[in-house]
Amino acid sequence: MRKGKGFTLIELLVVIAIIALLMAILMPALQRVKKQGKTVACLSLLKQWSLWFSMYAEEYNGYFMEGFDGTTKGTGNNRWCRAMGSYHKYESDVACCPNATQPWFDEFGNATGLEGTYRGSTSAWGYWQREGWLAPLKGSYGINGFCNNPDPELGTGSNNWKTPNVKGAGYVPLFLGGQRYNFWPNATDMPPTFDGEQWQGDNMGRICLNRHDGFVNCLFLDFSARKVGLKELWALRWSRKYNTGGPWTQAGGVVPSDWPQWMKSFKDY
Repeated sequence: MRKGKGFTLIELLVVIAIIALLMAILMPALQRVKKQGKTVACLSLLKQWSLWFSMYAEEYNGYFMEGFDGTTKGTGNNRWCRAMGSYHKYESDVACCPNATQPWFDEFGNATGLEGTYRGSTSAWGYWQREGWLAPLKGSYGINGFCNNPDPELGTGSNNWKTPNVKGAGYVPLFLGGQRYNFWPNATDMPPTFDGEQWQGDNMGRICLNRHDGFVNCLFLDFSARKVGLKELWALRWSRKYNTGGPWTQAGGVVPSDWPQWMKSFKDY
């Protein structure tokens, strides 16, 4: 019986070349789909946080937690991580943007070599266990430090958003991607010289991170969530006294050439 004819070497090479060509065509599309999937997943997580923040405010007569150094009793504090522990239950997966999950430390406090490595776009703060935290926690989201309700005895808080029930809440960032669990942005903060740069005092550096192709995902005070352009961060209303027409906005006179090279092509605001 005559054996069936197999592939010749040339035919096999042609098939391999076709497969390689198809992969070259499809891979960018697949990568875009993967990126879009992570963006959607990130926004879904922020929607979950919107429910928790809403439940917390409802439970405490419409007000937020005291926040970092917002208590007068002892040396403790009431950061969101602790205050909302009954909701997130110290499950780090819900505190991380899908594009930034690698922690600075492991759960036993051992350094992983990422802290201070200028990888803020892809790394997560923690694992940390501060006073009152029931378990170690890592995350790559953080709270707008002005969205807190400090103890009145401290005489502070006039610049804060103590409750979500305010006019223009849809323009006030509440909770968003960051390389620190809290931040207090200022209109004059300088942009990072490159993506993921470790912040040096200017708190915008904690959140100006290219995690979603020129955007960072943000939950607002009205509990809506959307993508925010990195340059748009300077135009949002972070605190009651914040200048939304500051020097890094179009209203304040900024031009594309003023921005660091890695940000020049991003949308202006």
